[in-house]
Amino acid sequence: MVTDTVSPSLPSSPIPCPDDVRAAADRLAGLAHRTPVLTSRTFDERTGARLFFKAETFQRTGAFKFRGAANAIARLTEAQRRRGVVAFSSGNHAQAIALAAKLAEVPAVIVMPADAPAIKRAATEGYGAEIVSYDRYTEDRQAIGNRLADERGLTLIPPFNHPDVIAGQGTAALELLEETGPLDLLLAPLGGGGLLGGTALAAALLSPGCTVIGVEPEAGNDGQQSLAAGRIVTIPVPQTLADGAQTTALGDLTFAILRELVSQIVTATDAQLLRVMRALAERMKLVVEPTGCLAAAAALEGIVDVRGKRVGVILSGGNVDVSLYGRL
Repeated sequence: MVTDTVSPSLPSSPIPCPDDVRAAADRLAGLAHRTPVLTSRTFDERTGARLFFKAETFQRTGAFKFRGAANAIARLTEAQRRRGVVAFSSGNHAQAIALAAKLAEVPAVIVMPADAPAIKRAATEGYGAEIVSYDRYTEDRQAIGNRLADERGLTLIPPFNHPDVIAGQGTAALELLEETGPLDLLLAPLGGGGLLGGTALAAALLSPGCTVIGVEPEAGNDGQQSLAAGRIVTIPVPQTLADGAQTTALGDLTFAILRELVSQIVTATDAQLLRVMRALAERMKLVVEPTGCLAAAAALEGIVDVRGKRVGVILSGGNVDVSLYGRL
């Protein structure tokens, strides 16, 4: 059953602005990788567009999430750093917080679903974080995170609804636009809205005439429903291969940015994501996880008309279990 929740009249924290993305980029210089922008003549010919792929598959921890995590941890007070942080995530934010915390010598506790991809759990543990498991279908990860924060005095860094996280995620699109110049269209995956919100802020800063479109799984189109309804719509945990986008609702901060700066939200099926995973592997030799294929699917599967346009595409991550990747 789909339920509606009215967006609060005042967001829980200050909404980040385009200048916050620029400040985050300065903060992350030398810490986050400046990932490559790749092109493909084959895909340009197929779509009739000029496509620029921002390959966050080459980011530290294998996904864009390191940007927001490192920016948020860099903004902690000394007292907060000593006590540590807690985060909840299906994998990419977990790894990002774990590594960023390790580099900053900050203790980290990560609340992860029991069915999180093995590669993501192993990496999170490898970075030295403590993992607390939960059942994503019966338990509330945010409630668990809040409880741990209260009991241990930890600072909660959520995966998307946090101003420093949003600003950090926007640095991927900022780098893309610095390299390509103004674009006609910018496509980014949508889960909770941190990446898409940050992308929209970066576009407002460097390419104000650019149309920003979010792409989410067809099975989990809460963002699309939310923009249509004018309020945050909450859905059950979606059943989709795009595990990084198995969110049930946008945050109040991300919704506010998307409502103001994002033109449209479209969806892609799991079948379309699989075809794009294979195409990216065959033509560009890139391993991209299903969630990371969302924006590319919009262009390559004809979900969005890109003909005759200069288009930025965020490939958000490549953390997919090797055995699962082979089966898919």
